[in-house]
Amino acid sequence: MAATHQSRRWYLRIFSRKVSPPLDPSRADLEIVAEGFDDVESCSTALERGASAPPRWRPDSEAVLRHHLDLPEAALGEAESIVAQDGYRRSVTAAHSASSDGNGVVRVVFERVQLLDALHCSQERSRMAGLAQRLGGSVAGWDALQPGDAAQSGPGKGRRSV
Repeated sequence: MAATHQSRRWYLRIFSRKVSPPLDPSRADLEIVAEGFDDVESCSTALERGASAPPRWRPDSEAVLRHHLDLPEAALGEAESIVAQDGYRRSVTAAHSASSDGNGVVRVVFERVQLLDALHCSQERSRMAGLAQRLGGSVAGWDALQPGDAAQSGPGKGRRSV
């Protein structure tokens, strides 16, 4: 029996997966759902804290992971090319994506979209610390952004938005 056009749609409906578009880091509704600016705090602790208070971190959804580094101005080009190999780019949404302290040290923010968990967050944090140290800089911290839930975080609720 030959397949008809209608039976093909039925087959595709069952076996095809809807692929949602990747998270756009420049979305206006992104909110900081977790952050770690303390060197001694583990990523798992920061993510648990982020999951417990609105806006809540959702582990099953993509997040924009941002790393805040203080680097010598002369090392910015090299840092950008190194992190680009791992899918990072310089943040264009952060107000301080490249701000100088007047001593030749620049605060730069690198970001990428990924599913975030404690293990991968720790690995990326360590990778960025190694990069900053190699280039004569330091790491200020990291934060994770996810789209806000309009019903859950109305005006005045939640932490910060970007």
